[in-house]
Amino acid sequence: MPRAGGELEQIQFLLGHSSIQTTEKYLGSKQNLGHPVNDKFVLAMARVAPDGDKTTKPEPAADLEIEESEMQLPPDDQQSVAKDLVVFSILRESKCADCGKEMLGGDFLFMEGERPLCLSCADLDHLVYLPRGDTALTRRARKHSSLSAVVVRFSRARKRYERQGVLVEEAALERAEQECLTNADRRSAQRDRAEIYRNKQDQALALRMANSIRQMFPGCPPEEAQAIAVHTSVRGSGRVGRTASGRALDEEALRAAVIASIRHRHTKYDRLLMRGCDRMDARDAVREEIDRVLKSWRFAAGS
Repeated sequence: MPRAGGELEQIQFLLGHSSIQTTEKYLGSKQNLGHPVNDKFVLAMARVAPDGDKTTKPEPAADLEIEESEMQLPPDDQQSVAKDLVVFSILRESKCADCGKEMLGGDFLFMEGERPLCLSCADLDHLVYLPRGDTALTRRARKHSSLSAVVVRFSRARKRYERQGVLVEEAALERAEQECLTNADRRSAQRDRAEIYRNKQDQALALRMANSIRQMFPGCPPEEAQAIAVHTSVRGSGRVGRTASGRALDEEALRAAVIASIRHRHTKYDRLLMRGCDRMDARDAVREEIDRVLKSWRFAAGS
């Protein structure tokens, strides 16, 4: 069965499932998540009566489209039982298929087959929201909660669903918070040691990058090569130095980092942007200046 856009694969990644089939079972149906949940759904869901006969196709809820050809699921999927529940933090307005409640952007929505439900109608309104960020608290809260759900939200920038947090029972959260308080000192010391270790790793990576940049461009001043390496290798920045090729000191990746630095430090690129110039036009305008600096750096000073 086709799935548009690959967002189901992103949910598989977020939940840590080994296969798409597992994710589909956890969601309770095969879903075509080509668009955010509150924009448009093309779902495949067979409704089976207790005697095994298919019922007639239900009237689709508002904002949802059901493909006739995708209404039937394989027998294995019909018998599957969800282990983890998935709740969507919606981007746009929607409506509960049961009570008709209007749901605004940022509200939580649960998909029961092809029907969008508010948390009250889904019997999840007694759960409390725990945002992501504290791994130990999340792990313990889920362990103590007999019912929980993963909350995901569609990122238009990254074109994928991203995990936002979990819904857990309030008593489970309170118990998890108490457990975290009892060993807070030990966990704080572990985090401090991990932070020191990461800083040492980052410093070593920046030093290796600076040396590689100097080998590629002997005329680049040492302090500037170091500044370029430190800037591009910042952890969590998403810059080229944190990519796999950047950490492997790939020449193309390091060259891209050097060009980016020259563009900002040695040309009028930033001033053009401030004047409202289009980004690509500004890059074209400073291309010759960048090439001139690169040429001067290809040879050591005085050679």
